[in-house]
Amino acid sequence: MNTFQEQILQGIPEVLPPKKELDATVSHAPKRKAILTPQEERLAVQNALRYFKEEWHEELGREFLQELRTFGRIYMHRFRPDYEMYARPIDAYPARCTQAAAIMLMIQNNLDPAVAQHPHELITYGGNGAVFQNWAQYLLTMKYLAEMTEEQTLHMYSGHPMGLFPSSKEAPRVVVTNGMMIPNYSKSDDWERFNALGVTQYGQMTAGSYMYIGPQGIVHGTTITVMNAFRKVLPPGEEVRGKVFVTSGLGGMSGAQPKAGNIAGCITVCAEVNTAAALKRYNQGWVDEVHYDMGALVARVREAMAAKEVVSLAYVGNVVEVWEKFVSKKIFMSQ
Repeated sequence: MNTFQEQILQGIPEVLPPKKELDATVSHAPKRKAILTPQEERLAVQNALRYFKEEWHEELGREFLQELRTFGRIYMHRFRPDYEMYARPIDAYPARCTQAAAIMLMIQNNLDPAVAQHPHELITYGGNGAVFQNWAQYLLTMKYLAEMTEEQTLHMYSGHPMGLFPSSKEAPRVVVTNGMMIPNYSKSDDWERFNALGVTQYGQMTAGSYMYIGPQGIVHGTTITVMNAFRKVLPPGEEVRGKVFVTSGLGGMSGAQPKAGNIAGCITVCAEVNTAAALKRYNQGWVDEVHYDMGALVARVREAMAAKEVVSLAYVGNVVEVWEKFVSKKIFMSQ
């Protein structure tokens, strides 16, 4: 058995691991709203400490409170695994049934830095679409999946593994719920508070259910949207080549936009404030060029329009800046 498999089977480590510094090579989630009262902060820390042995509580309590005040959430960065995070072949997982191994593979795919938007905060896409609330939940879930037989079901509640329950071979191996909120207490600030307390998470559509497949999942629909948008504004019979599609966002699902623009046959200008997200999509081949200077972007767009190119351009900056500059320079959809 290799070290990776041993760590999976161990779950929460027996020896307190050293603290981890933030890794500057990955994109990190923005600080969340500071919404808890001092009493609620105490409760949030207590909720986080339930995963650990009592002799660690004093040290971890201080650390988790600092995380909460620094990031707005308790992610437990100290417990992020040392092994590389990516989807391995099925037989690489220390599982007792193939279905459990497949779920472990899916979880690691969702948290792969090449896939996830903010991998170290366990956010796959959409800014807050979480696989788990913290790394302790990840460790415990993987351990449960490694132990699971074909006659057990794992119940997940907003990232928290409730345990393995007797079931049958025909039953689901995992039952997942996320973001359970009472309607009268489901406003934005309510969700922020309960997420900060560690009692609920927003799993998006495929993050908390471990099924995210990346931007390619919506290229088809995004392409149709872009094509139909041009059909609505262009005269009948006028071609799309040389026309400009201005949009924003290269993180998560929005990374499909430049590829969809290329398929539709236009010039795509996609603004993205996160440099790491723009470079990730460029390195993965989802966008053709990356620009940092507005003057250079304007010149490149004019060149592409004149040549009727099909090209996608990422601009590292705010899309409002692009809109304002294009209006002032009289760069519109077509000229």
